[in-house]
Amino acid sequence: MEPARAWWGAAILDRRAAPLRWGWAVSDANVELVRRGWEAALRGDLDLVASLLDPDVKWHGGDPAAGCQNRAQALHWMRRARRPLPELVEVRAAGDKVVVVLKPPARSGEESVSVANVTTVRDGKVVEMVHYDRAADALAALGLSSQ
Repeated sequence: MEPARAWWGAAILDRRAAPLRWGWAVSDANVELVRRGWEAALRGDLDLVASLLDPDVKWHGGDPAAGCQNRAQALHWMRRARRPLPELVEVRAAGDKVVVVLKPPARSGEESVSVANVTTVRDGKVVEMVHYDRAADALAALGLSSQ
């Protein structure tokens, strides 16, 4: 067997053979970066969050022209967030995106519905977050199933 062909087979069978070239390690790193960011936000560590956001990060509900247009606006919105804050439920890779599922606290007499943000990371910084009012919609948009 040719060396290149043997390497290709090993890369497919063993993710560790070429993690950066094929994106597996990058995806794992993005998941951890996004998880750290949300955990920091939920405990109020906005200095850490700021270090993870690209200066031109966009955070919106589907229309990039609406919502937060940069790091300062995103941090301002986080500072004003209602209390109590949501619970971090799940963080999943979806190709070059990361899905963050959050469970807001239930309002009196109502069942809480999970929400989600689909996050894009580029060069180690969060460049976009798209909010979905229903986590199932975010997962479906990326071809993922609810667990």
